[in-house]
Amino acid sequence: MQAQNAFSDTHYLANGEIREEMFRMLGHHAKENRCPPARVGGTSDHVHILCGLSRTVTVAKLIEVLKRETSKWVKQRAANLGAFHWQNGYGAFSVSQPHVPQVIEYIDNQSDHHKRMTFQEEFRAICAKYQIEIDERYVWD
Repeated sequence: MQAQNAFSDTHYLANGEIREEMFRMLGHHAKENRCPPARVGGTSDHVHILCGLSRTVTVAKLIEVLKRETSKWVKQRAANLGAFHWQNGYGAFSVSQPHVPQVIEYIDNQSDHHKRMTFQEEFRAICAKYQIEIDERYVWD
């Protein structure tokens, strides 16, 4: 998910304190929806959530709940965050159990990783690697 600021090029999650609280809130709401988080992390402009998926919750429903609840929370946190919103879209990928430690490490090292590659470059590369066609008119808000 990508956090958007409609009024400037500054990302809402650039504030480390807010970003860490957001990660905790995302994990909390995933757990509340029976999708236990293994790791939540990211950078100033996007988040990664590695979680189990309940047999009764669809990916779309989980993302809807996470976006709704964290948007409400962040807007109540401070007056200057009232325009916060997540982008409309999201990417979701399944991970086999043997790859979970590698994905956790990847999430933990987002800051270093994105010194070499932007979020958009990374998303394009992942989609190309797995032969997922994307229409960029609808990928970025």
